[in-house]
Amino acid sequence: MRILFFLPLLAISLTSCNQAKVKELETKLSASEQQRTMLATQLESVQRTNGDLLDRMEDLSVISKEGATSIRESLQSISGQTSYIRDLNQSIQRKDSLNLALVMNLKRSLDDIEGNDIQVEVRGGKVHVSISDKMLFSSGSARVNESAERVLSNISTVLNDHRDLNVIVEGHTDNVPVKINGVRDNWELSTMRATAVVRKLTEEFYVDPARLSAAGRAEYDPRGNNDTAEGRALNRRTEIVITPNLDEFFDLAKNAGVNG
Repeated sequence: MRILFFLPLLAISLTSCNQAKVKELETKLSASEQQRTMLATQLESVQRTNGDLLDRMEDLSVISKEGATSIRESLQSISGQTSYIRDLNQSIQRKDSLNLALVMNLKRSLDDIEGNDIQVEVRGGKVHVSISDKMLFSSGSARVNESAERVLSNISTVLNDHRDLNVIVEGHTDNVPVKINGVRDNWELSTMRATAVVRKLTEEFYVDPARLSAAGRAEYDPRGNNDTAEGRALNRRTEIVITPNLDEFFDLAKNAGVNG
């Protein structure tokens, strides 16, 4: 009878124990499921973050590549411009040195010429030898005086020592209208006088004609005031303008355009 009494109690006890274990297992399973869900969410977040980082890294790589290319091109451009400026400065220095030497040679060769009828100066990067018309021509004439030949001979010697320089001979007048038979106006007179000097330089003093040009400026490039006798005397002149060979500068500009 006692055994039969304890059997129900044992069954009840075992049932309660199993239920507790099941409950515990269910709790652990639920917690594991929640942890798995949380880990899955975290993994998805990490993967998404990694994807964003990879995209950003790819963008940064492109930007860095483009930036590096841009910087490299800028540096090359700056280097090219610096080289161009350096070459140009060197060319200008050579030209200035040549002009200075040319002025000194001309002044030395003309030093024994009396009077103030010859001026040698540098204007606008060119050497100007200004000779008054009273030294070169008789009034109203376009024929070079014999007394002026020594002046032109001395100038020609210097020109022939610098054969790479070009020369423009300019005739200038005052603003008084000409009254010479066969001469229409000051344009024509100034051109005739410039041409007469060019012929003298080439035919008698052997300056290469390919280097020479003749130009008539009439009264439109005055050096003095045409309202005064002194000013008009300054304006009646012939200028021998010695210009540097600009091929070097044109080459530099062309190369700079190509490199730019």
